[in-house]
Amino acid sequence: MRMPEGHSLIPRKTIFGNPDKAAPRVSPDGTQLAFLADLDGVLNVWVGPLDEPAAAKAVTHDTGRGIRDYFWAYTNRHIIYLQDKAGDENWRVYSVDLDTGNIADLTPFDGVQARIEEVSRKFPDEIMVSLNNRVPELHDLYRVNIRTAERELVYENEGLVQFHLDDDYNLRLGLAMRPDGGTDLYMRTNAGWAPFVSVGPDDALTTGAVGFNKAGDVLYMIDSRERDTAALVQVDLTQDKVTVLAENARADVSDYLQHPTERNIEAVGTTYDRKVWQVLDNAIDADLAHLRGVCDGDMEIVSRSLDDRHWIVAYVRDNGPVSYYHYTRGDAPAAMFLFSNRAAFEDLKLARMHPVIIKSRDGLNLVSYLSLPPEHDQDGKPTGPLPMVLLVHGGPWARDEWGYNAEHQWLTNRGYAVLSVNFRGSTGLGKSFTNAANKEWSAKMHDDLVDAVNWAVEQRIADPAKIAIMGGSYGGYATLVGLTFTPDLFTCGIDIVGPSNLVTLLESIPDYWKPMLDLFITRVGDHRDDEGKAFLLRCSPLARVEQIRRPLLIGQGANDPRVKQAEADQIVSAMQQKNIPVTYVLYSDEGHGFARPENSMSFNAVAEAFLAQHLGGQYEPIGDDFTNSTIAVPAGADQIPGLKDAL
Repeated sequence: MRMPEGHSLIPRKTIFGNPDKAAPRVSPDGTQLAFLADLDGVLNVWVGPLDEPAAAKAVTHDTGRGIRDYFWAYTNRHIIYLQDKAGDENWRVYSVDLDTGNIADLTPFDGVQARIEEVSRKFPDEIMVSLNNRVPELHDLYRVNIRTAERELVYENEGLVQFHLDDDYNLRLGLAMRPDGGTDLYMRTNAGWAPFVSVGPDDALTTGAVGFNKAGDVLYMIDSRERDTAALVQVDLTQDKVTVLAENARADVSDYLQHPTERNIEAVGTTYDRKVWQVLDNAIDADLAHLRGVCDGDMEIVSRSLDDRHWIVAYVRDNGPVSYYHYTRGDAPAAMFLFSNRAAFEDLKLARMHPVIIKSRDGLNLVSYLSLPPEHDQDGKPTGPLPMVLLVHGGPWARDEWGYNAEHQWLTNRGYAVLSVNFRGSTGLGKSFTNAANKEWSAKMHDDLVDAVNWAVEQRIADPAKIAIMGGSYGGYATLVGLTFTPDLFTCGIDIVGPSNLVTLLESIPDYWKPMLDLFITRVGDHRDDEGKAFLLRCSPLARVEQIRRPLLIGQGANDPRVKQAEADQIVSAMQQKNIPVTYVLYSDEGHGFARPENSMSFNAVAEAFLAQHLGGQYEPIGDDFTNSTIAVPAGADQIPGLKDAL
């Protein structure tokens, strides 16, 4: 594809390598700043003075997958982080002593998943953790000392899938699944568990407890019962009175700001096409008004000190890096720039992300996001039809949102239009939209994607002869559906950790998901009887392999606990038996997606060459992007130019 003069490729390493700095968190006492940054090629936690982040030093020394989830303990002298092994999602909890540098494994069990349930300022030395070390299907509740690693069993689980505790570490609520796919919320009393709230299957994904206020006599909930979009409600437990605090007719309440000590909810966020904040507490109204004028982009409050004087604020843009500021509240409020997550992007001309609303064939509004190469972007309209990549999100109970998106920037820089669609089943847009996907895998859910492609062709955005479909998890499944159910629509497809057979997918879910099996059965289908299996097989790409006649690239992690390697193996084997070409890329140290930058870059190097081969866009040669990657190609290395030689 011929690009305009002066167009230059942004290196994959710039887009997919570790960020310069990310996820900043202020210490509870407001004196220190922690953030994630590169240490010898691996993301680690760094800590330094709040007013001098350049003086920060690494306090963790991970050499594997990197650290992505961490927080401050209320001691102000400990960092807590989670880590799994090679993508198996059996998370362990670690505590870093900033005085000694010692790192303690607080949950030293192989094959066991730890979850952090509650962290309270009232008990700075202790956190509440749940572990499935007794029964793989159930997590028991423990009180864990972060200094000594001592554990005390608090509650032996009898069938709950979720706990809710207050600031005093009292177990107050428990959530259990119902056979119809709904949920029951129970209140813990001196006499045991008492029914509190019953939620039907239509509201199960859009209704649940958020947490308690400081006194513990008010429960906040996100609640879609008796309405379509989920509202924030307040339940006065002393009077059994429910009050609606905030709602949006077009979108669910999906985010909130909670005071660090009083625990009242001060503002809520809803996202239809862009995020909107609604202030509930006038105490922060002036602060948010001040912050709106500091920087372009959608504002997020990502961390607050206990005295609420120091805030860390992020500004998210679609065509630039995330910018972080230290905001000091008070009589003379001030916001000081800290850093951006990728400084190299500050001087680059990046693509805009345009929200567009596409009508489905049965009248639903599909909130979507279109990005175009900057040189072809005329306020959301291209200079002419372009090769296009339909980028399908995972979940499917998740959603695409506006903001910086690495895949959008990568693909537009290579010359492609990129379209992300919130198809039915996506969350945040009301329960009727989410529930419209029940048992519609490969059917109406796929129709929405087809309708979006047809819209892009009709609008002269996409060249109908050059359209790829690509995605991970459910997006990988959608890719396989695209190539088997609508075999002539797409020019090629890229499936990343996508299931190929819905029967084997449901038969092999992780043990700790088994208590939630009824939710999957209600929304996907029932694999437990012959009729249900037959239905699921009709929705499975594996049963239609002979329909594939367009090039397919598959990426898989060997340790994926959700979509097992067998999902990729079986469709590759079936294609080989029918002499249908396929390229299969496998990573021995990855799970549900590719976390190590070396693996992510190596797969994207393959994907980029694959797309250029079939859509005609530009591509950066593979070069040394396989260095330190565990990439293996069990099948089809000769199908993509340069791949076999690079291996």
